[in-house]
Amino acid sequence: MVRAYLYLAVFIPLTFLFSVSAFVTTLFDGSGRAYAWHARLWARLALALNLVRVTVSGTGNVPAGPAIFMSNHQSNFDILALLSAMPCQLHWIAKKELFDIPVFGPSMRRGGYIPLDRGDGRKALRSVDEAAATIRNGKSVVMFPEGTRSRDLNLLPFKRGGFILARKAGVPVIPVTINGSGKINPPNRIRLYSGDIQMVLHPAVIIPDGLSRNEAESWMMEQVRNTIESALEH
Repeated sequence: MVRAYLYLAVFIPLTFLFSVSAFVTTLFDGSGRAYAWHARLWARLALALNLVRVTVSGTGNVPAGPAIFMSNHQSNFDILALLSAMPCQLHWIAKKELFDIPVFGPSMRRGGYIPLDRGDGRKALRSVDEAAATIRNGKSVVMFPEGTRSRDLNLLPFKRGGFILARKAGVPVIPVTINGSGKINPPNRIRLYSGDIQMVLHPAVIIPDGLSRNEAESWMMEQVRNTIESALEH
């Protein structure tokens, strides 16, 4: 527990400094590359602070154009692992409330991250349409279809919203399996451990022709879930 508090004592100021620095770069670089460089360096430093190593397999499955990466979610170290090791520039889809956090929220918005409104139906639908258009215009994004962290490292039921977004965006979906992060930051415990995180990038899931909207979303949800599950360690 002491280790976790010492880690946070360094991690929180580090996050604040990188949020400010990354925000400043967006005033001069509209491409987002400088912001992405800050995010990657922040993640690698945060992992190094806890002596965590990340390995990735399946990088050849990453398409040249935009894609939606869908990953299981075991702990907050999943975010650090994805940012530190993915072989492409990533943007995050996050709940709208996170963008209201001082410093951190405006920095995310300036960095091109995409807010998703999970409130009333009309606002949520408009939010999904805007996010889909942004992805079609060239941004690869990552999201957790479970919607929250698993408490026992098994997959939770998937939320349908991500698959509605994927259908509307019309880009490949890349399932991602993460193993090891739940052991580094165990669920429901204020403890940290060193260790290894393994990420598997699976072949793209592409909706076949001839399916209705609901059929396409259900088919994609099942395929993505089965693919992530196939490489998940229990």
